[in-house]
Amino acid sequence: MIKNTNDGSDRNPYLRVDMNYMGVNRLPEYSKGPKGSDREKHKAIQEAGFKGIQDGDISLCRELGLKATSHARINKVGELGHVLPQWKDEGRECASIHLGWGMESDSEVNKLVEYVLNESEKADFPIYIETHRSTITQDMQRTVSLVNRFPEIRFNGDFSHWYTGQEMVYGGIENKWEFIAPVFERVRFMHGRIGNPGCIQVNIKEGGNQEYTAHFKEMWKRSFKGFLKSATQGDFLIFAVELLPADIYYARSFENEEEGDRWQQALLYKDIVNNLWAEVSKEIDS
Repeated sequence: MIKNTNDGSDRNPYLRVDMNYMGVNRLPEYSKGPKGSDREKHKAIQEAGFKGIQDGDISLCRELGLKATSHARINKVGELGHVLPQWKDEGRECASIHLGWGMESDSEVNKLVEYVLNESEKADFPIYIETHRSTITQDMQRTVSLVNRFPEIRFNGDFSHWYTGQEMVYGGIENKWEFIAPVFERVRFMHGRIGNPGCIQVNIKEGGNQEYTAHFKEMWKRSFKGFLKSATQGDFLIFAVELLPADIYYARSFENEEEGDRWQQALLYKDIVNNLWAEVSKEIDS
């Protein structure tokens, strides 16, 4: 089984809010976020209250007391051999991966998943398969079928790819939530991004009152509950805010200018998910 991230303490299970380093890359000039050196960016992330960085510089993370995680694309059996030893040597806590291109047969998918499960267990290192476009988990039906075959699988839940890519609201979103309940139960890492039915990354407002924002809050809460069902002392769930630039077609742009300020949005996400975690914890304790 892919294990949970665990800090070795007797602390109750908790949420940790990190930043994916791409979130501070190529920020627009008007952004209030850091635009200088890697050191300045890492320092700003740390001072803003994020506890770790995905794909951050390991030396700078150590210096600033930040935790470190990683990610990779794995297309073939054997490719973890290029990155897994490095992740371990650097002391990164876990990794999320894009697995396959989504065109594989079920037998090819099985071989890829078996490989990841075996390597993760052998290395005693959590590897979470991301729900992402152009991967073996690009659609809900195939991913739930995958869970049925491999219940020990664990996910990085990036639900923007399904929300927009499969237009989850079309035909009623509640039945989609019920269908992917086995996925929610197995989320152990999360990428924070909110999309609407037509765009994968959009600005949200203070208070988060848009319908699509409410939908993401519900999916995140269901994932928190899934984690807490089996979490033990020292286990933690990472929520890594991942708001990506317009030049890779994530942030929307209008007249060649990115919509909003990804840095300010990241700070808003951090507050939202910490409040959601408090809500879920209170529900479970009551």
